[in-house]
Amino acid sequence: MPADTDAGGKAVVLVSGGLDSATVLALAAATGARCHALTFDYGQRHRVELDAARRVTQAQRAADHRVVRLDIGWMGGSALTDMAIPVPQVPSAGIPVTYVPARNTVFLSIALGWAEVLGASDIYIGANAMDYSGYPDCRPEFIQVFERLANLATRAGVEGRGFHVHAPLMQLRKHEIIREGSRLGVDYSLTISCYDPDSSGRACGRCDSCRLRAQGFAEAGVADPTRYRR
Repeated sequence: MPADTDAGGKAVVLVSGGLDSATVLALAAATGARCHALTFDYGQRHRVELDAARRVTQAQRAADHRVVRLDIGWMGGSALTDMAIPVPQVPSAGIPVTYVPARNTVFLSIALGWAEVLGASDIYIGANAMDYSGYPDCRPEFIQVFERLANLATRAGVEGRGFHVHAPLMQLRKHEIIREGSRLGVDYSLTISCYDPDSSGRACGRCDSCRLRAQGFAEAGVADPTRYRR
């Protein structure tokens, strides 16, 4: 955990309802911060994650949880927002089709605005450069540059109060994330990571995210609580 976290202060935490963001919420809370959780209804096909986000934030007793409707799905360009683009069932090279154009930039920008209003110095995101290869907005360079922007483009930054953008999972493998979350008491049965779940929230078991999740639980030696439809 970064040493410059404002322990006991307020933090805005991006919570999608997935395994990573549930872990990040627990890590932020462990610093003593009052966690204000932020979830986006952005036109994603895996909308059951919105229910998972509510479950996670309630279980972890976040100080506040806002679900913001922000439809960026109209522009298409991603299998997560365009129903005409199938979710891949096998690994692919390069930037995957599940990449949503500029998603983390948009999400962090809104988190930044809310943090400034709340008087929060810390913003947390579950970006990970180890398992999610190919996502340009999950790289440490992106997080570093966005933090610089946050401190240049806001009143709080100009007046010297400043922001820190934390991505504590950035260099962790999935099994390491699961072990850390388990240590903190995260209930992973409340989460969903699947890109193509059915309407009852059962995971497909074949998409990239499902494969990484299942492998992570196996390597961590932790029972996988995921409900699969196969």
